[in-house]
Amino acid sequence: MIFTLSQQFATLLGTLTIVPAGHGAVCFRLGDLVMYVDPYSEAADYSTFPKADMVLFTHDHYDHYDTKALEHLVTEKTVFVGPKCMEEHLKLEKTLNNGDVFHWKGIEIKAVPAYNIINKKPDGQPYHPKGYGNGYVFTFGDFRVYAAGDTELIPEMEQLGHIDVAVLPKNLPYTMSDEQFVEAAGRIGAPVVYPVHYFELDKERLERELKDKIQLIYK
Repeated sequence: MIFTLSQQFATLLGTLTIVPAGHGAVCFRLGDLVMYVDPYSEAADYSTFPKADMVLFTHDHYDHYDTKALEHLVTEKTVFVGPKCMEEHLKLEKTLNNGDVFHWKGIEIKAVPAYNIINKKPDGQPYHPKGYGNGYVFTFGDFRVYAAGDTELIPEMEQLGHIDVAVLPKNLPYTMSDEQFVEAAGRIGAPVVYPVHYFELDKERLERELKDKIQLIYK
């Protein structure tokens, strides 16, 4: 198993290993359980990763639902979880709309909004309409991780409650600008933030503007 950028955190359910797994993807390992969010084969060699007990999808865009990545990860026991748009692609163990909660193996998984307010396609429609996709808040006993999905800075980020680790996207025009990213990190207040989904990243600027209050971990 190759976890080159992993970091471990103590939780009431055991040691949680978090790995930024390329593009917008993240992998969680808790004991023997392995969970993936949005694995994407163009950004990581998933043949080197462990098999999935669960795969969660934030939405069905090609860089979040990638069948090539799944070929390396899925077994007959793998559980799929995602929003309603995923039902046309896969048989889901659980369909989650914004606000829904799913309990699995002692882990609470809550679907939260992920959408665009400002950034829109040429036809005027948002790249990610409200309600189409999910972000997720995972509660591992006493430890909470927010995987934001494809989203801009949205008001619901102030309603997440305590977050220990945030996985936040940063790329225009699909998700957040540098300014939105910094404001989102401040609103959420997680001491550890993984920037993901970026094409380029001004690390010095982000670290300077976050004033050393937040540890940034780069893939």
